[in-house]
Amino acid sequence: MKAIVYRATGDPSVLELVDRVVSYPGPGEVRVRIRVSGVNPTDWKSRRGAQPGEPLPFAEVVPNQDGAGIVDALGAGVDRFRVGDHVWLALAAYQRAHGGTAQEFAVLPLERVFALPEHAGFDLGASLGVPAITAHRALTVAEDGPRRLSPGSLSGKVVLVAGGAGAVGHAAIQLAKWAGAVVITTISSPAKAVLARNAGADHVINYTEADTAAQIRYIAPEGVDLVVEVAPAQNSELDLAVVRNNGCVAVYANNGGDHVHLDVRRHFSLNVRYQFVLLYTLGTEAVHAAAEDINAAVADGALAVGEQAGLPLHRFDLADTAAAHAAVEEGMVGKVLIDVAPA
Repeated sequence: MKAIVYRATGDPSVLELVDRVVSYPGPGEVRVRIRVSGVNPTDWKSRRGAQPGEPLPFAEVVPNQDGAGIVDALGAGVDRFRVGDHVWLALAAYQRAHGGTAQEFAVLPLERVFALPEHAGFDLGASLGVPAITAHRALTVAEDGPRRLSPGSLSGKVVLVAGGAGAVGHAAIQLAKWAGAVVITTISSPAKAVLARNAGADHVINYTEADTAAQIRYIAPEGVDLVVEVAPAQNSELDLAVVRNNGCVAVYANNGGDHVHLDVRRHFSLNVRYQFVLLYTLGTEAVHAAAEDINAAVADGALAVGEQAGLPLHRFDLADTAAAHAAVEEGMVGKVLIDVAPA
């Protein structure tokens, strides 16, 4: 079978197309024929490492955490799936040398494989994983908010999504709307504003053109209940200006810098909660709860991809995985997908 591997950290050129023997699933494992692999910022960050040439935990690594495909074989003790089932994958490459989805067949532990709801395509399945689970976690960490998402679970809440044109922002908008929240999002261009509206945001604010805090306070005079934050270093002052008493800021990325300056006294006065979100260390229970809610939203038609749904798709062939990684690393707006096998 064809697979992409890298043997050292570095730029996209370290990615190689190789031939590998198809592995058989062991007990509690599932083999999936990958149709579509999704590329996320975490994938290129793992590949690049802290510096070029940094030692890897394995002799070689197959990249990409997310994907979708068809169950091809079952290991002993697996009774949740049947051969031929359509599935989506999450955390495929985490702590596994050859688990990533940039290959024709992936063997994964059962807990990283999720049924793809009927009528959902592989493009959507490959776009869930990291973005949707991260968004779900960010939307369920507030002290007085729900721990699970369902229609009405965020009714009466105002959610601010920073960077609504990104993959996590897109998923957060759609999940929050499905759960009944009023959604405000910030973007940086008219083109991104169109995408955020297509995703379903109620209010879209271009932060390069206006007094963002004043506009948010006009929409939510008492302040927003929850901020889904992608750039805390840049947005900490804005978040403090618009969050309500006992509100929550859920931080899932470090865009714009690794260090955040917080005014302790002003945060004291509002009882603000900061919650940091990292998918890899959530634990199986939280990931599976998120996947169940995500599948419910997919089944309801509340999660969708494509430009008309606010997340343009950009396609690459498996042999062009290096170009796909470069596109994400360079900030391409939308979702980068790799067509691993023909439909």
